[in-house]
Amino acid sequence: METTRQQKISRMLQKELGEIFLLYAREIQGTLITVTSVRISPDLGIARTHLSIFPSDKATSVLARVQEDTRAIRYDLGKRVRHQLRIVPELFFHIDDSLDYLENIDNLLRSDPPGPATEEIE
Repeated sequence: METTRQQKISRMLQKELGEIFLLYAREIQGTLITVTSVRISPDLGIARTHLSIFPSDKATSVLARVQEDTRAIRYDLGKRVRHQLRIVPELFFHIDDSLDYLENIDNLLRSDPPGPATEEIE
């Protein structure tokens, strides 16, 4: 269970990282990166960030590039939150595939279900 302070810092980090990724996605043509959630550890030292990447077929390559640039992203984040946080948390990025999961369920529900097996009764 997260404390109120963790929730406030998570929301602040999500907002700031969203703005950073808005600028970052301009470098990668044809992609959209959204920060869906940020979970911060109780000691405020680790932030696990979930990213939704569109189109989803580029997700692994974009995530690899983001993980390579983690130091630069953390530096940019530090410049933005230096007056609110004493220590900038270490960032770990993960792919959020919940939208793909929901789309798959939606497609399954829209498809015609096979009819029940009918047997002629004599």
